[in-house]
Amino acid sequence: MSIPVVDFSVASLSVEDMSSADLHQLSRELKVAFMEVGFVFLKNTGITQEEVDHVMDASRRFFLQPDQLKRLFVRKSFPINPYHGWVAMETERLHPEKPGDLKEAFNLTSLHPDIKWPSSEAAPGFQETQMTFFHRCKELSLRILRVMALSLDVDPDIFLNAHRLIGTEENYTTLRSSYYPPVNSEQAKEGQLRCGEHSDWGSITLLFQNAEGLQVRRRSREFICVPSVPGTVLVNIADMMQRWTSDHFVSVPHRVLLPPAGDCSSTRQSLAFFLHPDNEAVVSCIDGSDKYPPLRPSAYVKEREYDSYGRA
Repeated sequence: MSIPVVDFSVASLSVEDMSSADLHQLSRELKVAFMEVGFVFLKNTGITQEEVDHVMDASRRFFLQPDQLKRLFVRKSFPINPYHGWVAMETERLHPEKPGDLKEAFNLTSLHPDIKWPSSEAAPGFQETQMTFFHRCKELSLRILRVMALSLDVDPDIFLNAHRLIGTEENYTTLRSSYYPPVNSEQAKEGQLRCGEHSDWGSITLLFQNAEGLQVRRRSREFICVPSVPGTVLVNIADMMQRWTSDHFVSVPHRVLLPPAGDCSSTRQSLAFFLHPDNEAVVSCIDGSDKYPPLRPSAYVKEREYDSYGRA
């Protein structure tokens, strides 16, 4: 199994008129990828490598600040949105039975004007690049959802109608900037990884990465290494979308390994846009079956959060 690379030109952000005739071949290719692999590389999306590099540069400047500065923006410190903010090293445990992940992150989950940001002196360009990139990823995600609906021969707006509140407190969609600092793998705890094995929670995820280390689990339960392909975005199906499509599209476990033994200097960065349905939308099987009972995303996310952060 390898992850296919699909040309997204006909639905690119630079295209104003997405005609269904042009989208037909694209929808077939996405359907095969999401049914058989759960992941796909998209090229020619309209988001350039220069944009990605710019956001990563600004993010890195934030992460290299002292922890006492970053702690001012820690997750759970914003009453408006408890998911927004900085996540310290080993705070998150995406595999609930393993030690905390060896990464730190910043979640942009709220566009509310009262959300506090690091000063431009402490982290030049951080707020502006994060917010601009959030909007770019949102628009690309909505185009992908439309093509996915076309691939399943359902109402083209069936997914879009459940993603109308992105950027508000009524939707958990998150742009996550992650930083994996240098680590001595020989000193890590038993079973500890840079990011533990997990599947994503929402609809789809867009991932931009600047180094290798990501692995995806095959149906045989073996893991394969995912290359870093400049100029592309790696898109994967998440759990709620698998339920929504009655398992036609598959949400696949993945993880980020520690660097090879002896490599104590390499860093890794990624930008992940976790697209979620609106909190009070109803996610039920679009084929009319009862394979999964209907759920509300707000309840599902809270349950998964307990697994990753503990119930305290």
